[in-house]
Amino acid sequence: MKAVLFDCDGTIADSAGLICAIMERAFRRFDLEPPAPEATRAIIGLSLETAVQALRPGLGEAAVREVAEGYRIEYRAERARPDFTEALFAGMAELVRDLSARDAVFVGMVTGKSRRGVAALTAHHGIAECFAAVRTADDCPSKPHPAMVLECCAEFGIGAERAVVVGDTTFDMEMAKAAGARAFGVTWGSHSPELMHAAGADEIARDVAALSRSIEAFLAG
Repeated sequence: MKAVLFDCDGTIADSAGLICAIMERAFRRFDLEPPAPEATRAIIGLSLETAVQALRPGLGEAAVREVAEGYRIEYRAERARPDFTEALFAGMAELVRDLSARDAVFVGMVTGKSRRGVAALTAHHGIAECFAAVRTADDCPSKPHPAMVLECCAEFGIGAERAVVVGDTTFDMEMAKAAGARAFGVTWGSHSPELMHAAGADEIARDVAALSRSIEAFLAG
C-alpha cells in the first residue's frame, strides 16, 4: 500500500484570488494596511495565524488572533453568498477520484485550510469520500511541521517513506521531506518551480497529465 497526500489550496482548489481578497478585507477590518496580493500568495498553505504573523511580523499575538478571526468571519460571509463558488483546477477532481478508487492506494489531504472549509469544498465538488484521511490547520501544527503527513500515514498504517505529498509551495515540500515522504510540486499554484526544487521537491509537474505520470511511477516503483 502507498499513499498520495494532496494539499488543497493552490493544488486542488484554484483559490489564490479568493484568499488574497479575503486577507485584504481581514486587515482592513482593523484599519491595518493590507498585504500586497503577491505577499499573500507567498504564504498560502500556512495555517492562518502563522500566515498573518508572517505577513506582519511586528503584530502582537492578540492582533494576530484578531486578524485571523477577521479572516474567518470574512470567509464565512463570502461562502454564504448564493453565487459563491470555489473552483478546482481542471483535471484534479478526476485524478483524485481515480486514485481513491484503487485498492492499493490511500488518498489523503494535508492542508492549511480549516476542516470546515475542506468539508464545504469537497462536498460541493463531490470528492469528500475520496479522502480516507484529512489533516487541517484545526488538527495539526502549521506546515512545514511534518505532523499532517505523519498522522495520515499512521492512520493508514504505513511508513511515511511509502507516501508522496503533492503541493504547490515550499511549505509542502519541506513538510514532506521532514516526514520522510516524497515531494511532488505543481506549477499552477503559489510558488515557483525553482523555490520548490530548493525546498526539496523530487519532481515538478507542469500540468495534471505530468503529475499523473509522476504519481503512477511512484506507485509502481
